[in-house]
Amino acid sequence: MKKLVVFVLAVLILTACSSNSTSGNGEYPTKNIEVVAPASPGGGWDLTARSVQKILKDNSLVDNNINVINKPGGGGEVGWSYLNTKDSHYLAVNSSLLLTNHFLGQSKLTYEDFTPLATLATEWQAIAVSVDAPYENINDLFEDIKNDPASIKIGVGPGLGNDDHLSFVQAAGMRDVAAKDLNFLVYDGGGGDVVTALLGNHVNAVTTSLSEVKEQHIAGKLKILAVSSEDRLEELEDVPTLKEEGIDMVFPHWRGIMGPPDMTEEEIKYWDEKLGEMVKSEEWAELLTNNDWDDFYQNSSDTKAFFDEQAELYKDLIGESGLVQ
Repeated sequence: MKKLVVFVLAVLILTACSSNSTSGNGEYPTKNIEVVAPASPGGGWDLTARSVQKILKDNSLVDNNINVINKPGGGGEVGWSYLNTKDSHYLAVNSSLLLTNHFLGQSKLTYEDFTPLATLATEWQAIAVSVDAPYENINDLFEDIKNDPASIKIGVGPGLGNDDHLSFVQAAGMRDVAAKDLNFLVYDGGGGDVVTALLGNHVNAVTTSLSEVKEQHIAGKLKILAVSSEDRLEELEDVPTLKEEGIDMVFPHWRGIMGPPDMTEEEIKYWDEKLGEMVKSEEWAELLTNNDWDDFYQNSSDTKAFFDEQAELYKDLIGESGLVQ
């Protein structure tokens, strides 16, 4: 009889332990959290991952240890492939490359292979020219391109198919300039090399992240013709948006957080609460200011809808760009 009682108690204990290991009983997370930065240390993905780690811990939002691991390679592919095999204690930073890598044939993974948790912040795109360029506004530039496409060299980096490139393709298309007529010069070094080329008059215009050209514009060394934000930006009140110039588009260069596939509703709710609190913190506001990022927080369900919308946009733009035959 005693053996039977002991056996029954053991079964009950094991059952209780098993049920308490799920988020449905409020126990998630049960171990350390790992945030994957799918790139080498430095740069936007790494900064985002380490900022999330620090602010969550500094504000005591998550009790468990949070570690950041760098998994560089393949434009995010290595890190995201790693995440795809893990459980709900692993997260990763993402961006639009999660979508474009697939459409460009560079990855079999799609955004639907993961659990969207949040969109966090965005940087905006900027189109800039030299200070002595004969353009009063962005429409003057597109008119020049339309009249003689080959003569207008547009600097972009580090490759075609990224936000810098596709945002220009979209804007040009809205001014009846076909993507195939655009004369892009690609700089492998990215935004820094692109701006150097503009300052040296090796290109006529550049399309790049705002942070690459903001200070140069303020210093009067180049001229930003337009930005891709909804409204004019602080410190750049003299720069119109594309929408103000009659080009009805807003183009965010966003970063966010996702988890592996098949996360439970309870686990998703946990991160909705924690990340929702994180973006309200003073530390997060300071991070945005220091890096010329804008708040772009969306919770998990809104991020899923945003991904659906963005996927359609990028699929169309890549088709228009002629990058995939």
